[in-house]
Amino acid sequence: MIRFRKLAMIVFLLGLCARAGLAAVADEPISATFDAKGVKIHYLLQGKGEPVVLVHGLHSSAEMNWRMPGVMAALARDHMVIALDLPGHGQSDKPDKEDAYGLQMVEDVALLMDHLKVEKAHIVGYSMGGIVAVKFMVMHPERTLSGLEGGMGWLREGGMLQRVWARMPAQEGSRTPAVCIRSIAKLAVTADEIKGIKAPVEVVIGDRDPVKRLYVAPLQPVRKDWPVVEIKDAGHMDCIMKKEFRDAVTDWVAKQTAKPPAPPAVAAPKQGP
Repeated sequence: MIRFRKLAMIVFLLGLCARAGLAAVADEPISATFDAKGVKIHYLLQGKGEPVVLVHGLHSSAEMNWRMPGVMAALARDHMVIALDLPGHGQSDKPDKEDAYGLQMVEDVALLMDHLKVEKAHIVGYSMGGIVAVKFMVMHPERTLSGLEGGMGWLREGGMLQRVWARMPAQEGSRTPAVCIRSIAKLAVTADEIKGIKAPVEVVIGDRDPVKRLYVAPLQPVRKDWPVVEIKDAGHMDCIMKKEFRDAVTDWVAKQTAKPPAPPAVAAPKQGP
């Protein structure tokens, strides 16, 4: 009898461990790919709820910018989180053809949303991803719930920085094709386009990030209604790794997430005579 009880306890504990293991796997992001006009695009998917799309920076990936710092897991508590590897990055294809980049990177976000049957989403980008996010809000306003620019501001059409990007050489040792880097210049937007963005947008930037002077300062007079949150003691490369950045992203998305309407008040029944 004692031996039987021990065996039953072992089976019970093994069952608990198995269920715990399955729960842990279920809480991990799903890794998948889809075809975007002949280019394989890799993405991570985690959580349920109102969708959030995360767009990484140059020479980075969904894994490096969003999963490793814990941004995906934090957002996935209440949202469906979608983080893609743009072409030329991560586990996505790295074609040498110019038409795979530039505006196509914006369209890749829309195509991924189509693939997942997502009509609208909060669009969050970091660095180059912030440039992609703004262009997405300009090109697809009907699909944007809100926007967040991390480590980025305004890449102005016709500005000096657009010309710099158009001539940018490939980074030594990087797997990102040079044609991808130069194509970022095509994502510049005009003042009228920036002014025309209707979705609420927030900027989150490290207080030591040179992007603050180059891209955020020119933006602020044009969009005074876009709040700018500065992360203390953070530069461009390390800001995204800080807890304060993660908290700023999750707080912003939580504030912008649609709340279900409150049920109508029910009048108290009248008391009889």
